[in-house]
Amino acid sequence: MRWLGLPVMAHLIPAPVLTQAPILAHYIRGDLVESVHRASLVALDQAGQVAFSHGGIDSPIFPRSALKPIQALAMVRAGLDLPPDLLALVCASHSGEPFHLDGVERILTGAGLSVDDLQNTPSLPLGEGAARDWLRTGRGETSLTQDCSGKHAGMLATCVHNDWGTTTYRDPDHPLQQAILATVAELSGESPGPISVDGCGAPLIAISLTGLARAFATLATAAADTAEGRVADAIREAPHYVGGTDRDVTALISGTPGLIAKDGAEGVYAAALDDGRAVALKLAEGGSVTGSSRARPVIMAAALRRLGVESTAYPALENAPVLGHGEPVGSIVAVDV
Repeated sequence: MRWLGLPVMAHLIPAPVLTQAPILAHYIRGDLVESVHRASLVALDQAGQVAFSHGGIDSPIFPRSALKPIQALAMVRAGLDLPPDLLALVCASHSGEPFHLDGVERILTGAGLSVDDLQNTPSLPLGEGAARDWLRTGRGETSLTQDCSGKHAGMLATCVHNDWGTTTYRDPDHPLQQAILATVAELSGESPGPISVDGCGAPLIAISLTGLARAFATLATAAADTAEGRVADAIREAPHYVGGTDRDVTALISGTPGLIAKDGAEGVYAAALDDGRAVALKLAEGGSVTGSSRARPVIMAAALRRLGVESTAYPALENAPVLGHGEPVGSIVAVDV
């Protein structure tokens, strides 16, 4: 079968994470629910048991950029040694602000490399303001400004430390990617798969929402003197490097003591507390890391509230106005989380 000239895999069946996803948010305009958002979600208690859930939480998903803290852990275990701000940048889907770009160059320079060694897909900065500023200089899409450049810089620096090849670091059989695969399996407690390619060009490993929540809880509860603890503390200490100015993930980490969190494309979000409580969710309709996953922070806030987590970030996350002629005429609200 072909569609618009492209092959279609007719045998593929949507996973339960999509088909079983209930409505967890309403998009309200005036007095009418104009749209709905479906999501699968799992919340773990302090003992690592499922406290509540919605939808297909045990079928595989691609965590997309929510996987980055686990990928960063594999790098730290392999000898990557960076200060907290730069380690947070390795975990980031950054907005491409000047301090992000400077940080990526610092990682590369420290490894004796340059931006020419980056193999992530060129793109404009993720942040709208940063993209406008970048374009005003007459420059276009680059690997440096793409939101995964911190992760790729960390991968390259890890390769240099271990005398692994830097031109093939994205190959699934490369020692770095094999170390990442083993770390994902260990922390998720699952046999990962399938494996595909992320938007940035790096291998992408599927696990379940339950496995993702379990992995985040392992990071968040780790002692400070462990590799896991170093990654978690870096996220807590430098949340503006993980996301950026005006990003909901940065606000959530900053406003919630003990919490780590990471957003991902296609509507993925994961968070965990230092006491073991954790949430992982995926919107059925997907969306980008930023705006088009409009219900994602609202649902995450509702889930954390139900878990009893206190945060000063909730007002910002739950303030999701629907606009008419530039003025609020409704809102996005969580339901039945």
